[in-house]
Order: sequence, then structure tokens, then C-alpha cells
Amino acid sequence: MDKAKESAHRVCPWWLGYFLASPLRKLEYNPRTILAPYVKEGMTVLDFGSAMGFFSIPLAQMVGPAGKVICVDMQEKMLARLKKPAQKAGVSAQIETRLCTQDAPGLEPLAGTIDFALLFAVVHEVPARAALFAGVAAALKPQAKLLLAEPKGHVSAEDFARTLSIAKEQGFVEVAKPQIFRSYAVLLQRPPAN
Repeated sequence: MDKAKESAHRVCPWWLGYFLASPLRKLEYNPRTILAPYVKEGMTVLDFGSAMGFFSIPLAQMVGPAGKVICVDMQEKMLARLKKPAQKAGVSAQIETRLCTQDAPGLEPLAGTIDFALLFAVVHEVPARAALFAGVAAALKPQAKLLLAEPKGHVSAEDFARTLSIAKEQGFVEVAKPQIFRSYAVLLQRPPAN
């Protein structure tokens, strides 16, 4: 395997999750600012690649007591370390954690239940991208949106274009290009049911 392909699917070590969950990160990536246009109270939101909850906890606050955030990650230690800050923030009742594998997103039980999905800085770690986008598409309600963002430091413009092409092959339609610091980002929508 060449270096580009090898690094494209290298999974972030679980201990780096502490850095990713740091409050200082909000200076560059404020979850509320990024997600406020898409997330409303009462929604069910999918945070795929949630790690230790940098986006999950603000999402749970945004959806409120009537909403739910499904946090999916392939590392059990990341999900386990999400629970304490969720309790401290008073949102543990709104957060559900699910373990997946690199090759199987495990979203089948969520079919047609998700109002909004977030894939933030995670797709480059997933070798089975078509399976991921197919799983997310099936989990989303008709016309629900997906925010896809990848870090420019880890992902080339060409690789992001390939990722976007795979998403479109799974039925997603591009609706906007939000500006997110040092990221390639696109807002996608699942087409209406036929």
C-alpha cells in the first residue's frame, strides 16, 4: 500500500480525542456556529465519528430534551470517554452511543429516523466510503441534510472531490458549500422518497 492510501485510512488514536475535545478548539471550530443553521430542537441527529463528543455535547444541547444525538465511533474508548462530559453537561439522556467498524457503519437500525447527519473530519479514516454514505442515506429521513467536512491538512482537494463523488453516487445532492475554517465542506441532501 502506498503512503497516500495508508495515511488516508489511518484512524485517529483514541488518546488524541482529548485534544479534539479541548475547549480551545472552539476558537477555530465553534460547534454552535457551524451547526445552528441545520439543527433544531427535537431533532434526531447522527454524529458519525463522534470521538469524545466535541460536536455531540453541543448538538445534544441544541436538540434539547425532546431530541436525540446518535454518536457513532469505531473506538470504544472514545465513546466511553464521551459519557462523563455528557453527564456533566446534563445531556446524557439525549446521547446514545454506538460502536461501528471501519468496514460497516452499522446504521441499519436507524433507517429513516435521522433528521440531520454530521461527518466532520472522519470520512478520510473510513476505507468503505460507499458503504458509509449508503448507510447514512438510508438512516436519513427524506430530504434530510448531511454536513460533510474534511480537514485540508489531511485531505487533498482531489480526495475530497472523490469523496463527494461517492456521496453523490449514493443519491446525495449538493445544496451548499459552507465556509468552515481550514476545511473542505459541503452540505448535502437526501432526495425525497419516490
